[in-house]
Amino acid sequence: MSGGSLGIRSSSYGSLEKQLQNGLSPIQTARKQSKMFKEKERLFHWICKFAGRKKVGMLFLCVISAAVFVWVLYVGKGEDTQEGNGVENISVNESMSISNSPSMISTAKIMGFATNLVLPLSPPNYFLGYNLPPGHPCNSFTLPPPPADKKRTGPRPCPVCYLPVDEAIGLMPKFPSPSPVLNKLTFIYEENLSRDGEFGGSDFGGYPTLGQRNDSFDIRESMNVHCGFVRGIKPGRNTGFDIDEDDLLDMEQCRGIVVASAVFGNFDEINEPKNISEYSKQTVCFLMFVDEETEKYLRSSGRLGTSKKIGLWRIIVARNLPYTDARRSGKIPKLLLHRMTPNARYSIWLDGKLELVVDPYQILERFLWRNNATFAISKHYRRFDVFVEAEANKAAAKYDNASIDFQIEFYKNEGLTPYTEAKLPLISDVPEGCVIIREHVPISNLFTCLWFNEVDRFTSRDQISFSTVRDKFLSRVDFHFHMFLDCERRNFVVQKYHRDVLERLAAPVVVALNPPPPPPSPPPPAFPMLETTQEKVAIPIARRGPGRRGRDRRTGSRRHRKVVAGNRDVDAN
Repeated sequence: MSGGSLGIRSSSYGSLEKQLQNGLSPIQTARKQSKMFKEKERLFHWICKFAGRKKVGMLFLCVISAAVFVWVLYVGKGEDTQEGNGVENISVNESMSISNSPSMISTAKIMGFATNLVLPLSPPNYFLGYNLPPGHPCNSFTLPPPPADKKRTGPRPCPVCYLPVDEAIGLMPKFPSPSPVLNKLTFIYEENLSRDGEFGGSDFGGYPTLGQRNDSFDIRESMNVHCGFVRGIKPGRNTGFDIDEDDLLDMEQCRGIVVASAVFGNFDEINEPKNISEYSKQTVCFLMFVDEETEKYLRSSGRLGTSKKIGLWRIIVARNLPYTDARRSGKIPKLLLHRMTPNARYSIWLDGKLELVVDPYQILERFLWRNNATFAISKHYRRFDVFVEAEANKAAAKYDNASIDFQIEFYKNEGLTPYTEAKLPLISDVPEGCVIIREHVPISNLFTCLWFNEVDRFTSRDQISFSTVRDKFLSRVDFHFHMFLDCERRNFVVQKYHRDVLERLAAPVVVALNPPPPPPSPPPPAFPMLETTQEKVAIPIARRGPGRRGRDRRTGSRRHRKVVAGNRDVDAN
């Protein structure tokens, strides 16, 4: 590499020809330099003479420091601007480069070196997405048509084009994604809760006023918002949803990917992940949050020992739950995971009834990195309108109907409208919220904070509040949001039954070993002709099986009418 490409400037004073053109011979130049050297030497002795005095020495040090400072800020900057045009960028490492930018500081001149060594003041690096190479199979991958069997109309998985695990691991971004507008996010701490203007809320989430709620959607460069755990400086310590210190320490050590789930109220079985690579087993944190009731069952059944591990899951017991509703308590690790794992970069949330069957790196590459997204969630398999979703929740008794109606009416007054094609490219207003894939950058952390605040203020049915929070975000910032198909979600998770259903399915069928004696024979009829008729009719009725259709059913009905007529004749007689 040439000296010019390294940013090395020549230390010569010009050629002999140029010196002669200026009327100076080399000898004259040397004598002039010698005279200047003697004058500098006299000045140096004079400085040394007075520098020994304390006050004068301190004064000299201050003057020299000020001169160096001015030199760095102004003189060095000006010379770099004029002479640095031929200096090329030199990459030192992934986070630092040497450049000829005017904002760089020339430090080598202070030390008397001729090399133009500079330090960067450039903005931090960000992950800006990537494209798979041309001809890659995933670029031309399309979903196959649905099955022709019209009977199979329910939800089912569909194929997904994942990269091999090694390739997905190699594509993990080295830098975080940009967080539009918002750079610094902090959370409100209130030891003494303020309940002025209370409108929903709780001791765990605080009682933000409607004014504070509206202000939290005004996204700025630096924000301080309600985000659960308001009564403690650190989440998990005397805040409600309290966690043991050793568990908190382990969660702080999660610096890459977190896969998290929860089982409260002993409502589900612990489903262990499958098809996980050895690299993921070593680098991914698998966190399973349980309450004390579930912990007691796991220990009594022998599944949980002293290691606090069930397969890959690290079992974390949450105590002093802030809500009596287990579903609402489950929203804490689901939406506020970034508060309990402050150093994690990515997370995959799974509801307790789901079993993970694809490697986490493959999931993140497919649904986040390849789409340059910071938040991904699947759409509901059937419903895409919030008003329809609310009615379905009421019909299934998922929550108090009056509370659901109040929430919907509140959102209508804010501008919520039914879903139409005018909202495209947004493909749905209703998510299937059992899986959330996200990057822990300030903007996505703010999104889940404000989503949690809606769940804390209104009903625990997070599908109802999702679109309101999303639309308020998208109206203000370019939120990198990705909604994918529900059949794609069903490709990497298997949905299991809740524990009560599993117990009913596993209940043994009682079979009588000694069958009961046959019923006594009826007395002989008085009229032989009627007896013969009844016998002929009774035989086909006894042979009738369930589910007769069409002509067989009509035939059976006619025979049944004959029996009734026969009985009516007997009674008449």
